[in-house]
Amino acid sequence: RVQLVESGGGSVQSGGSLRLSCAASGTTYNSDCWSWYRQAPGKEREGVSTIDGDGDITYADSVKGRFTVSKDNFKKTLYLQMNSLKPEDSAMYYCVVSDNCFGTDLYGMDYWGKGTLVTISS
Repeated sequence: RVQLVESGGGSVQSGGSLRLSCAASGTTYNSDCWSWYRQAPGKEREGVSTIDGDGDITYADSVKGRFTVSKDNFKKTLYLQMNSLKPEDSAMYYCVVSDNCFGTDLYGMDYWGKGTLVTISS
């Protein structure tokens, strides 16, 4: 019911910044949870940040204080401002819309974008 397209990935040096965007098309609901997930090669998928239907925001401990998530409801676009980037932030970053969530744990139906690659060099 929703299609997601991420953009903004790239290669930067450690300490740099990137801003990811996720544009949604199709049907979204005010109750939806919007999330950023990431997966590095050989590692498990990790929830980075989620905005739930009430606007409450959760961050993974690994990104607290460095990443900021925001959403433009009119544009149906999710953003992730990433500052003070570290090599361990290198991963494919995915945008996800889900029916429900608890923190960064997703429940119900979920819809994923194809991802945008972030590479941080030391």
